[in-house]
Amino acid sequence: MILKLIIFAIAGLFIYKLLGGKLPSIGKNNEEKKIDEDTLVECSKCGTYVTIKESIIVNGKYYCSKECLD
Repeated sequence: MILKLIIFAIAGLFIYKLLGGKLPSIGKNNEEKKIDEDTLVECSKCGTYVTIKESIIVNGKYYCSKECLD
């Protein structure tokens, strides 16, 4: 019984090392993925820099105001 457990543990360790020793993490820290809201982006029309939270995003482009969006 203990021998089977040891064999399974060694096999599991071998497979873990074979896969590069990396397991997908569950519940990754979203801060790494989240873009900082204070990051400056350039308006696609006039070139003014505004923060992401103040910008208007349309089709993946950033605009500083509704006037530039028109």
